[in-house]
Amino acid sequence: MPRTTIDELFAPTAPDTEAFPLDEEPRRVLVSRPSVSDTVFRSVAFTAGVVTVSIMLAVGVFLSIRASDALGVAGFSFLTEQEWSPESESFGIAAVLFGTITIALIAMCVAVPLALGTALLISEVAQGRLRSTLVTLVDLMAAVPSVVFGLWGVFFLQANVIPVASWISTYFGWIPFFAVTDASGAALSDASAFTSSAFIAGIVVGLMVVPTTTSVMREAFSQAPIGEREAAFALGSTRWGMIQAVVLPFGRGGIIGGTMLGLGRALGETIAVYMIISPIFTLNWEVLKTGSNSVSALIALRYGESSEFGLSALMAAGLVLFLLTLVVNFTASSIVARSRSGAESS
Repeated sequence: MPRTTIDELFAPTAPDTEAFPLDEEPRRVLVSRPSVSDTVFRSVAFTAGVVTVSIMLAVGVFLSIRASDALGVAGFSFLTEQEWSPESESFGIAAVLFGTITIALIAMCVAVPLALGTALLISEVAQGRLRSTLVTLVDLMAAVPSVVFGLWGVFFLQANVIPVASWISTYFGWIPFFAVTDASGAALSDASAFTSSAFIAGIVVGLMVVPTTTSVMREAFSQAPIGEREAAFALGSTRWGMIQAVVLPFGRGGIIGGTMLGLGRALGETIAVYMIISPIFTLNWEVLKTGSNSVSALIALRYGESSEFGLSALMAAGLVLFLLTLVVNFTASSIVARSRSGAESS
């Protein structure tokens, strides 16, 4: 029997062209035909996206056109001037923009801890009917009109918060933000010095954004993998340890998204802030002291009595608020994209 060498054993063999002719090799073509429901859904979703983006662009273009006269007169000083007197061509939004950001930050300091605790309570602690009841109550709280929150803030919350604000000013007045002083720098203790402040407005706005922020966080926490939850318990973890190791890292994107969504709502809140604050056009670094302002409240306050040029100035203020909201939302999107839910859970 002839021996086969190694070269012959590993030598390439020619294909059997008689059994499988090269020019007649069978080919199978796969054609994907979407169903009617998929086609309709894709078309509706694409149309909704196009309409949403178009409306947003239309709002920006409208505000830019209407604000062009005022911006042409004010120039860059529109962002640095504190006074608001369009009739004398001396106007700017430095003070009202500062008040807007101040109220929004106070609101988030109130809303984020409450929303985070409520979301964890609903998703991790409450069970059965209690959970469904809490979900319903949070959703109903989101449906309460802004004017109701404003009335509640003016006639109930303000009187009960003044003693708290006075206590904070007394014991933490060495911090500039918590001091309440007059023009000469002397500390004020009269109750009227603490009414209609950015602090009170921030608390009311914070309670208004709690339901929205809570819903986003709760949905993110509820998506945490059951396997990782059970694994944490199997390793001897407590409920709080499981939340720290699994739920919070997995829901980080939801926490950031809910916070930024609430911040966008707080920046644009109008009626509640308008009813509570005492409008001023100077930078007020003392958040507990009477007097503050916001862009949305300014527009609501001056819209009915403004001239044509005054309306242009108000449109310019609205344009700045619109751009600020877009910056906040795009920043939130980029942060969430870099910290996807579950990316760091273990």
